[in-house]
Amino acid sequence: MRGNRVEILSKMFVLVTMMMATMVKPISLNYSDALTKSILFFEGQRSGPLPPSQRMKWRKDSGLSDGYDIDMDMIGGYYDAGDNVKFHFPMAFTTTILAWSVIEFGDLMGPDLQHAIEAIRWGTDYFLKATKISNIVVAQVGDPISDHNCWERPEDMDTSRQIYFVSRDRPGSEVSAEIAAALASSSIALNKINYLYSRVLLDRAKMVFDFANNYRGSYNDSIGDGACPFYCDIDGYMDELVWAAAWLYKASNDQSYWNFVKSNMQFIRTIDDFGWDSKDAGINVLVSQWVMKDPSNQNPFIPNAENFICNLLPNSPNKTVTYSKGGLLFIPGPSNMQHVASYSFLLIVYASYMEANHKILNCGNVVVKAYDLVNLTKTQVDYVLGNNPLGMSYMVGYGKKYPQKIHHRGSINPSIDVYPKHIGCRDGDKYFQSQAPNINVLTGAIVGGPADDDSFQDSRLNVSQSEPTTYINAPFVGVLAYFKELNST
Repeated sequence: MRGNRVEILSKMFVLVTMMMATMVKPISLNYSDALTKSILFFEGQRSGPLPPSQRMKWRKDSGLSDGYDIDMDMIGGYYDAGDNVKFHFPMAFTTTILAWSVIEFGDLMGPDLQHAIEAIRWGTDYFLKATKISNIVVAQVGDPISDHNCWERPEDMDTSRQIYFVSRDRPGSEVSAEIAAALASSSIALNKINYLYSRVLLDRAKMVFDFANNYRGSYNDSIGDGACPFYCDIDGYMDELVWAAAWLYKASNDQSYWNFVKSNMQFIRTIDDFGWDSKDAGINVLVSQWVMKDPSNQNPFIPNAENFICNLLPNSPNKTVTYSKGGLLFIPGPSNMQHVASYSFLLIVYASYMEANHKILNCGNVVVKAYDLVNLTKTQVDYVLGNNPLGMSYMVGYGKKYPQKIHHRGSINPSIDVYPKHIGCRDGDKYFQSQAPNINVLTGAIVGGPADDDSFQDSRLNVSQSEPTTYINAPFVGVLAYFKELNST
């Protein structure tokens, strides 16, 4: 009798998930096109001299003197969002997730794999510069106060390009450890493509991790208002240290990193968050891959990962998140799409681990299989691409209806090709205040997304809804690769 009840509950879960997906009129979705555009977006965020292969032609060279005031070459990297600051903490997380996407789903990307590799290398080449000097890590380029007070395209920026760095006396364990994670994960992603470069990344990752671990402290205190209130580390730096150690173990198979992970798990305070600030759920999902192969191994990672999953499932008795009437997952706070993206990525990665190990999990009396996670993730991806009450794609340039007035300096101001004269600090205000669509289409950019009632204000003033970020796009790269392949079979 209990077996029948479990089967009924499992079917109910599938039914609820399907209902979420069918509450709106479905439209035909092209995951391959979405994948291509999700990677193209990163070319719109590039800083430095653009290569001949640059496809987003309205962007031009920028930040060509970054670091020169302190005799360092800090040219390159990514602008994190709609501003012109290079915040290394979220940039490193973005690079880590791009690398993880290639590790898990690169063989499904087809011709887009090469562009994904280029996106990773644009980050790692830059982080090799940021960590070139022993016991010093550059944590940020650009004064955020002066930058946010101006509305000029990156090609014209004349605001302070102050360099913020952490050192033994002014530590920054979270930003340093996340850079170590980015270098270590990228060494895996690039190993078969360029072995020598991969070794350079791994060696540097070890060096940066040692610095982060040996000289502990938060960059909140070391670089002050450079980090806060923009990218303050709220959750502390221990999650980044454990996260980096996990990636170093996966990349090197060095037992000392695995010992570090196991001996420091008591400092991981939450299991239900994942993003540029909190790595907790990501640690448990990542580590579950190798501990899942040994069912006799008692560890906290799989239970923690499964608790995280159960907190997300719509029919789970342990659900802690909410869903809009249209079916979009919601977490309190700004830019909700960052949570949709990062949680969707963990769901699909864990589903692949479950499938590989013929594993199921239990959320109370609800039996959950790998395809249940896939079905839930699909509702989120489809919502983002247009299967929602407004029939709007929240990826710029995808579909017939998408945000036209995104909060992004380069997209709003005319390109140098159109307006070659210098655009000063406040000269871009007239374009910002205009009711016309943005002049340049930032193809592939996924914006912050709708409110919890499924409404969306297509306005540059509504930053939370209309601003894209690299750490929204990065998780969707892997997810879209998965569904591109699933849709083709």
